[in-house]
Amino acid sequence: MSDDLPMGWVKCNLEDISNLITKGTTPTTLGFQFLDIGIRFIKIENIKNKQIIRSSISSFISKEANETLKRSQLEENDILFSIAGTIGETCLVKQDDIPANTNQAVAIIRGTNFYCIPQFLLYQLSSESIKLLREKARGGAMNNISLGDLRTTQINLPPLNEQRRIVDKLDRIGDRQRSARNELNHIPKLIARYKQAVLAAACSGKLTEDWRETNNISFNWGRVKMAEIGYLGRGKSKHRPRNDSRLYGGIYPFIQTGDIAQSNGRIENHSQTYSEFGLSQSKLWEAGTVCITIAANIGDTAILSYPACFPDSVVGFVCDDKKCLPEFFKWSIDMISEDLESFAPATAQKNINLAILNDIELFCPPLEEQKEIVRRVEEMFEKIDRMEREYQQAAKLCDRLEQATLAKAFRGELVPQDPDDEPASVLLEQVKRERSKGKIKK
Repeated sequence: MSDDLPMGWVKCNLEDISNLITKGTTPTTLGFQFLDIGIRFIKIENIKNKQIIRSSISSFISKEANETLKRSQLEENDILFSIAGTIGETCLVKQDDIPANTNQAVAIIRGTNFYCIPQFLLYQLSSESIKLLREKARGGAMNNISLGDLRTTQINLPPLNEQRRIVDKLDRIGDRQRSARNELNHIPKLIARYKQAVLAAACSGKLTEDWRETNNISFNWGRVKMAEIGYLGRGKSKHRPRNDSRLYGGIYPFIQTGDIAQSNGRIENHSQTYSEFGLSQSKLWEAGTVCITIAANIGDTAILSYPACFPDSVVGFVCDDKKCLPEFFKWSIDMISEDLESFAPATAQKNINLAILNDIELFCPPLEEQKEIVRRVEEMFEKIDRMEREYQQAAKLCDRLEQATLAKAFRGELVPQDPDDEPASVLLEQVKRERSKGKIKK
């Protein structure tokens, strides 16, 4: 072994095994507009799972624009590598992908097929190489790496025949990993469906049928309007402009629609606070208040774990504790959340008002039955949440196994070496000689 690599392997820069490393251009900077049809224009978001997702392409350019952008016309066996924003998305260009062009956020690595198996290089650029390149990323809102960074990326290059064996083994392992990941990807939908089924049973009375029978209680759920079981009010944020710095930075939690959407049903943290001045133009709602978004994403709900303020894009419902539990009320709203949006006027900024909400009728079982419903639902949700945590751990394990397999491959530990294979150093020396004679243009 030499330099921690198996016999026959060699370290080299990416530019040593490619004829060209360049990047694209945005056509609008040269006066060309994007079209609805024409020659495909590849962006980072069109690259996924080591391939170009042609169905996701929405930008096209004219033949004239493509001819002007000749430097970035894609060719079969080009390797694409994203160098801005999401760094490291990579794929191999196939015959079916062209004609196509790309922009300056995507690097084009060309001519590697003369020196190595393109799929081998694609796998290596999907491994630790990305991590090292990301560490070189610079920039503010849009991280980026330079073509120079990419050109000097180190590649562990084995003999050509060993490359083929590695690619074959990685392809077979990859098929099994994709199959496992596909199975795992069904789980979030099943979890969401199961939770919805639990809530449907809870809010219709089916969940506690046996409880009523055991306690000799008849089904006597009445339909009520919100005003009959609690207080409904709109959040306040009177002061304008809303970005006045005097409003913020104090001790009073200020809950916004995004906090509710990301809360998993209960507000336990927040991203903003009001000052005394902010509180003076708002209202502090008590813990246990059910928050309902009525603008943008209509119908998201969460229960306050502590007193907090919120703006007028959120309404609060405070349950009469002798008639209704916050958890049961929240789930009742969750069951009709899709219907709530249909109540909103057809305007550019959809929202619903208090009058609409106050007219909605909800089932309201006796308080003792609500307590039993809450107990059962929370017990079931805890089991479902445990399943979700196990799914997340399994998904992370898949990611770790994939990276561990790639790391093993590029240390020379995945497949056996063959002493009869021509060393990679011989190939590199041949490339250097050909370039010095001008037979290969770099």
